[in-house]
Amino acid sequence: MTKYIFILFVCFSIHLTAQVYFPLVDSIPMRDGKKLAADIYIADTTQSLPTILVQTPYNRIVFRWGLPLVGLSLYQNHYNFVIVDWRGFYGSASAYVANYNRGLDGYDLVEWIAQQPWSNGKIGTWGPSALGKIQYQTAKENPPHLTCCVPIVSFPQMTYQEYFPGGVYRTEYVQQLDQLGYGLSPWLLANPFYNFQWQYVEATTNYPSAIKVPLFMIGGWYDHNIDGMISFFKAIRQQSPVAAHHKLLMGPWVHGGHGSAYVGSCQQGELTFDNACQWSDSLAMRFFDYYLRNINNGWENEPVFRYYQIGTNQWLQSFSVDSIMTNEQKLYLNENKTLTLTQPTLSDAYENIVYNPADPSPTHGGCTLRQDLLQGPYDQSQVVESRNDILVFTSETLLHDVKIFGHPQIRLYVGSDRKDTDFAIRLCDVYPDGRSILISDGIQRMRFRNGYTVNDTASMQPNQRYAISIQLPYIAYSFLQGHKIRLDISSSNYPR
Repeated sequence: MTKYIFILFVCFSIHLTAQVYFPLVDSIPMRDGKKLAADIYIADTTQSLPTILVQTPYNRIVFRWGLPLVGLSLYQNHYNFVIVDWRGFYGSASAYVANYNRGLDGYDLVEWIAQQPWSNGKIGTWGPSALGKIQYQTAKENPPHLTCCVPIVSFPQMTYQEYFPGGVYRTEYVQQLDQLGYGLSPWLLANPFYNFQWQYVEATTNYPSAIKVPLFMIGGWYDHNIDGMISFFKAIRQQSPVAAHHKLLMGPWVHGGHGSAYVGSCQQGELTFDNACQWSDSLAMRFFDYYLRNINNGWENEPVFRYYQIGTNQWLQSFSVDSIMTNEQKLYLNENKTLTLTQPTLSDAYENIVYNPADPSPTHGGCTLRQDLLQGPYDQSQVVESRNDILVFTSETLLHDVKIFGHPQIRLYVGSDRKDTDFAIRLCDVYPDGRSILISDGIQRMRFRNGYTVNDTASMQPNQRYAISIQLPYIAYSFLQGHKIRLDISSSNYPR
């Protein structure tokens, strides 16, 4: 229990205030007769108000030291809050039912709130990570009094690539989920190939046309959910009955959950983004005010997609993710371990590394989740690039800014004296002071180079060269004049 409380206490420390709120504790009945434990915060007992519902698997008691959005809402007597422990967790542990549809609990909670004398019948939902995923599941069930949702660093679909990027088991991610009580590892380890079970799971957890209330999705460029979030946002903007009302905010943020960095904080890893502080909270509050309080605050004129261009540190906007104009620019791995605009003059030039699986290249920052690992942009020069099991290719000093948006694609020609191995990529920004700051990373297991089903797998042959492509996650980044672009290549990024 202690670890659960620690993780969420830090995650929500952005909301801590000098005042401690003591809620009304209640048990809310569900349709199957079970009850879920809830803390209910009433802003003003003299009037009916809109309510913000938070459903958590991480102990509702944590919120007694700091409610979400409290500085902008409860102090002003604008909103009630209801914080509920998930079925099977903490105060709701006795309500556990195997494989129960948590979206039905969300439906029942929304409709119960709507019937209370302190509720005006308008309910919004809020929360990051698992607290965001449950919002999609609730919206899918279409409770009549659900008005809008703010899911943060989350998306509803469970995908193969989320747990096996490039065919590589995402060790630290699953370890953290198991530690939090999800127990996914047995099923994942039993299904390392893309199969009919994965097809079923992906199909049944992807439901953009079922979302019938406005979503304000909030994500971070250093979060592990970035590709899934953008993919689902694009889908609801096409298939949802209220497609025109969905908006997306992408900031320079990590997933959060431990440490000092979280969605909305200024400090992210070794970098600071002063103009990104608390943007997520302030915009979420405007969204709630517009839909739950009918405040004419211009929310409908907000851009569909607002995003942070790291490097130049600017907030930019667009009518859609796909409408951002880009031109393809190729850089080549060249002799002398350089990145250049020109192709190598020696077609048979190559570099070697020796990889020891007992001493893998370590994870140092990036889109991690496990509590003991760093999250976000960190200097790779000492911990990673100083080792002898990595190839480091660096450009000349840039004479002008280089702006990227989208998926960086890495194409390599590789071989090995083993039947199988991994090739791991780290894309870095080398600062004038020598720091090599991680921007993004990716990996490919060679047996899955042709696909991820059992029939796709193929071993490597000695002295054979293979072409592989590694797609890095979405990123909006500018390499500034005076900096250098760097690509690190190794055979691991463990335990990432």
